[in-house]
Amino acid sequence: MINKAMNITEIQLKELARAAWECRDRGYVLGNTKVGTAVMSSDGCIFQGCNVEHRFRCHDVHAEVNAITTMVAAGKTELVAIVIAAEKEFFMPCGSCMDWIFQFGGSSAIVGYQSKEGGEIRIFRAQDLMPYYPK
Repeated sequence: MINKAMNITEIQLKELARAAWECRDRGYVLGNTKVGTAVMSSDGCIFQGCNVEHRFRCHDVHAEVNAITTMVAAGKTELVAIVIAAEKEFFMPCGSCMDWIFQFGGSSAIVGYQSKEGGEIRIFRAQDLMPYYPK
């Protein structure tokens, strides 16, 4: 159950997860792990992103950044929640992706993760994942 203080409903969280899995299927990977992400802006719009790997791996685009920059390209700059979908037992945004989440969502942004479609969505606040991030 979602805590009402989180300002997002369970239905919205499930919709984000569905959108993340849908986009994950479009990931372009050279390795083994496709990742999909969906973000919700403060007005309730949902934006998707998938990982896009480059043959020179230093140019890879992470799904989280892809979704956030898609949101910004649409004229939105306030992220409320992000859900990541990946077929890994435990998968959290890397430090670079957390920088993006903090920039557009702040410390109270909801960060969710789902390891299998329709499974449990693990929910955190950005500040829970990086408690010493500068404010």
